[in-house]
Amino acid sequence: MLDPVETVQVFKSQPEETYPPGEVIFREGDQGHLMYGVIEGEVEMFLDGRVIETIHKGDIFGQGALVHSDHLRTSTAVAKTQCVLACLDREHFLFAVQQTPMFAIEIMRSYSDRYRRLKRLVDCLGET
Repeated sequence: MLDPVETVQVFKSQPEETYPPGEVIFREGDQGHLMYGVIEGEVEMFLDGRVIETIHKGDIFGQGALVHSDHLRTSTAVAKTQCVLACLDREHFLFAVQQTPMFAIEIMRSYSDRYRRLKRLVDCLGET
């Protein structure tokens, strides 16, 4: 079974991209046509100017824009450290989902894990 980053590397249509610390990968409200797998480094995700999570080596992000018809980014991604990212466009994403069903399961698990972390954060903020 491939994890999402390995699958992104196998099916990617663009070369790996490198981002120095502080560089914006995408902004909230942008049209998104790529998802990313973190090969090296960490990426901070911002919502309304606040860090809501850090994406680490081995995880994926940006897939939401590929599955929604408006293709809009709902957050801003910024390289926290030097990052090497694998990229996957929508066409290759759909191919990976069709040809590697476990990839779809891993995408859902990644989303679920991130939702759980965000829910715990919101719950903690509500208690203060």
